[in-house]
Amino acid sequence: MVDVMADRGKAFWVITVAAVLLTAVGVRLGVWQLDRAHQKEAWVAAIANQASRPALDNQGVAQVASQGSSSVVAEYVHRPVRLTGRWLPAHTVFLDNRQMNGRVGFYVVTPLQLVDVTGSETPLVVVVQRGWVPRDFLDRARVPEIVTPGGPIEIVGRLAPPPTQLYSLGEAQPTRIRQNLDWPAYEKELGEPIGSYSVVQTGVMSEGLLREWPQVDAKIYTHYGYAAQWFALAALIFVLYIWFQWIAPHRVKN
Repeated sequence: MVDVMADRGKAFWVITVAAVLLTAVGVRLGVWQLDRAHQKEAWVAAIANQASRPALDNQGVAQVASQGSSSVVAEYVHRPVRLTGRWLPAHTVFLDNRQMNGRVGFYVVTPLQLVDVTGSETPLVVVVQRGWVPRDFLDRARVPEIVTPGGPIEIVGRLAPPPTQLYSLGEAQPTRIRQNLDWPAYEKELGEPIGSYSVVQTGVMSEGLLREWPQVDAKIYTHYGYAAQWFALAALIFVLYIWFQWIAPHRVKN
């Protein structure tokens, strides 16, 4: 009889410890998901704040470039720009397997040589993600026809990181069609410094290029949903423990 009571006591304490640990884990994971949601809310607010600031001109972008990569990423990404320059079409690159509105095609990337008010070239080159074009699925090596004005032009857009990298088994010899853009290698191809950022050109469709860029989706409410699930699981474990280890045995005894 004593052994039976001892075994029952051991089981009670094992279940108690397990319930406490599982409840604590559930609460901790719920708090972590809430923290992730708050971080992303702050990130989205920072993007909106940057987008509302005055657009940078050529001189402003030159000042950004002189401050180094850390300042660019921390303070200027998503800042609007209005730049005047001349396209360098010989270095246009078509980034493959890029989607816009659910369709697969190319992101067109062309360097822009900035010019001053007199039309003279400045030392600064900015890499511009100009827009999206569909690809020819019958001839995958065919480059779409796009219009690239030859004289000085003005573009509007926003500062952004370099184009995102897609999974690749390894890049072949660089051609006009590429899976990814190797930023240091591309800088060597141009023979000019291009900084650690690009410009995403915005506006209506023109020059054969669509510019309905994906909007930032932080999936904030997903984190709130996960947090609710973890808190609910922790509450369920606590309720089951109280019922089966305290209430039910007490009722049976009575």
